[in-house]
Amino acid sequence: MKVLRKCRDLVKAEKLFDEMLERGVKPDNVTFSTLITFARMCNFPEKAVEWFEKMPSFGCDPDNVTYSSMIDAYGRAGNIDMALSLYDRARNEKWRIDPMTFSTLIKSYGMSGNFDGCLNVYEEMKAIGVKPNMIIYNNLLDNMGRAKRPWQAKTIYKEMTDNGFLPNFNTYASLLRAYGRARYGEDALSVYREMKEKGLELNVILYNTLLAMCADLGFTAEAFEIFEDMKSSGTCKPDSWTFSSLITICSCGGKVSEAEAMLNHMLEAGFEPNIFVLTSLIQCYGKAQRTDDVVRTFNRLPDLGITPDDRFCGCLLNVMTQTPNEELGKLVLCVEKSNSKLGNVVKLLLEVQGSEGDFKKEASELFDSISIDVKKAYCNCLIDLCVNLNLLEKACELLELGLTMEIYTDLQSRSPTQWSLHLKSLSLGAALTALHVWINDLSKALESGEEFPPLLGINTGHGKHKYSDKGLASVFESHLKELDAPFHEAPDKVGWFLTTEAAAKSWLESRNSPKSVATEVPASISA
Repeated sequence: MKVLRKCRDLVKAEKLFDEMLERGVKPDNVTFSTLITFARMCNFPEKAVEWFEKMPSFGCDPDNVTYSSMIDAYGRAGNIDMALSLYDRARNEKWRIDPMTFSTLIKSYGMSGNFDGCLNVYEEMKAIGVKPNMIIYNNLLDNMGRAKRPWQAKTIYKEMTDNGFLPNFNTYASLLRAYGRARYGEDALSVYREMKEKGLELNVILYNTLLAMCADLGFTAEAFEIFEDMKSSGTCKPDSWTFSSLITICSCGGKVSEAEAMLNHMLEAGFEPNIFVLTSLIQCYGKAQRTDDVVRTFNRLPDLGITPDDRFCGCLLNVMTQTPNEELGKLVLCVEKSNSKLGNVVKLLLEVQGSEGDFKKEASELFDSISIDVKKAYCNCLIDLCVNLNLLEKACELLELGLTMEIYTDLQSRSPTQWSLHLKSLSLGAALTALHVWINDLSKALESGEEFPPLLGINTGHGKHKYSDKGLASVFESHLKELDAPFHEAPDKVGWFLTTEAAAKSWLESRNSPKSVATEVPASISA
């Protein structure tokens, strides 16, 4: 049996087992442990499980060594629960476990979505003196990528290189996926360039991971460098996801001709545009205020068999916030066909008719019907549209509805030392509406004799939009000047505008009457 194991001839080993039974030779623990290790060596974990589960019928009681090897076999055979159950027993009874089994355990925890379990196994392994090998490191890196924990992937990679291991293709692939999915742009590009320096070829999935990351981060030049490298590699051909990312990059940058050219390349390569591509194109035409092209692109959906989803409808709504008021009517039919509830809300805004209750009811039904990940985007866009149409009252109603339905949370905070307005997750129109409401709240607090704190602040967040030169803070600064509000940008807190209690009270008292909508909120934010 051991000779056959050395020769890796499992078929003859099974015949030998049958011959033993025919001759009346009873298999013992050594027979089964030999067959089980044999199956593991030949990468047949299901066979190992089969032999293990035959042991009781022959009166054999597995020892700790056999049990330990079965942790690996069950894990690789896909019976995660049994593998983890045996591992719990192994810890309690202090069985000896080899590195291959630890690697399988890490993979098993990862497959069950327990990424903390992966790290715990790694730490337990080191604690009992078992040194991680390359397979274990790569398994850990892969699982930290799936868990979207790039910071832990960094730590593990450093430990790996500090322990003298050189990264291989699987290491780099795991790092690229970890950094790319988590949008760690500079880290992902650094890994990509290191791979190119070492002559390692990327596959289509890795190229697409990089391009999708570049699209999300606005890394336009880097995306086209990667695309050219992909085309010249000789081993990878762009697929529909490749073109989708590149069209998104062109579209978000407002580069209409480049987006259309990339669409033509996609069609020439034999790929039909999917809903992501059409969403990007509509966004691009919207930015360029080419309303007729938005409608033309929308009308392609039925021919391509595409049904608008929540994100596509959100894109149409966003386009409406960038469209001149006199052309909005062209888009209403598109919105109605895509989502009738959204169409009803938009029509109530454009026609300025129906009772107040009708509008709130329709908006509430809309938010109840859409997925949670787009609710804030819809609410932001609808408020922006209200601001463009000079409908501050309806903008305030939508903001109130957003707070009631917890689409917006923690917009205002109060402590003994500071009252603050937090606008980081809001669009410009929604932020200006929230400011209008906050100023009214402050006025009411002043009138009622409520005690003010030493500081009042507005937090607009920091940084510029990935495809824009402007951030919310820069737009807000000019609006605060228009209102003659005493808030000034804090030199040590990026994105914060602060004022003192005395200055705030003096300003609020000077506001003899509520200012007009036009002075509270700009007549249009579409520019």
